[in-house]
Amino acid sequence: MKHLFFSVALVSTILGFGQVSGNFNYSNRGQNNLNNNDFSVDFPTNYEMVISAKGLANIKADAFVAIFSVVQVGKSAEEATSLMSQRLSPVLSALKAKNMEAFVDMISFVPMYEYETEKKVFSKRTYNEVPIGFELKQNLHIKINEASRLNELITLLANNEIYDLVRMDYYSSQLETVKKELKDKVKSAFAEKQKAYETTLGESFASAEKKVVDGFLYISPTEQYSSYEAYSSASLQGKRAGNVVQANKSTTQYYRPIANRDFDVVLNPIIVEPMIQVVYEIKMSVNHPDKNKAKEALLLTPAGELKKINLP
Repeated sequence: MKHLFFSVALVSTILGFGQVSGNFNYSNRGQNNLNNNDFSVDFPTNYEMVISAKGLANIKADAFVAIFSVVQVGKSAEEATSLMSQRLSPVLSALKAKNMEAFVDMISFVPMYEYETEKKVFSKRTYNEVPIGFELKQNLHIKINEASRLNELITLLANNEIYDLVRMDYYSSQLETVKKELKDKVKSAFAEKQKAYETTLGESFASAEKKVVDGFLYISPTEQYSSYEAYSSASLQGKRAGNVVQANKSTTQYYRPIANRDFDVVLNPIIVEPMIQVVYEIKMSVNHPDKNKAKEALLLTPAGELKKINLP
């Protein structure tokens, strides 16, 4: 009897993508970089054979969201909010005039403290925390349709003392269409592989027990930046011994996408700019029934005894 079991293993990630990695990435350098072997759908290990096919799609974004952090302090709550409004109001008006959608996200609004010394006779000094003002933090989310407009955006914000680009996210209106195309092509490659296995082994998998799993993975360009230091240090050969004070070396980053190798299907293989990357994999395990094992049954005799008998 043929048994066919289907189960889906989906790997979910936040669908946020960044051409410009943003300052957020400086606190996460080298921690999230993926390679071709990092994604694989799994199933129980009691199998005889595995057939798999995997595809990669590189998708160009058609919408971007840049996120800037804005911090304002004031001696009172009213002063902090008023100063923040003075910085953001002209920016929001200018963005509206440029047909750029914007949203202000409240992050925190907390009092600030310092220590005040309290002197006491015949006792140690006491330090008391006293409020000295308020700190207001907000994030400004700005949608643009072309990544090239980011420089224009940075100039506009810098004129209003907004400098901290936290991250830039990528979005594509073609994502679902590309996913379907990738899935269809990978399944076609999978069917060819299965046929090749059957031809090589000289048998059909029709009567075998099969289990199938598949899944998508979305990779953000923000997660794919690696850091490095490009410098050379001077040699001390031939110089007198002494203390060496080295200059600070600049650390920078570069975009490192998942490579095209080891995939059965690749859509849009040439990457010029950071892109949304989607991986789809389908995997099937095959277990053959033991053809040589005799089928047995228990027979209750008139004498009340149980006997094993072989069935044809």
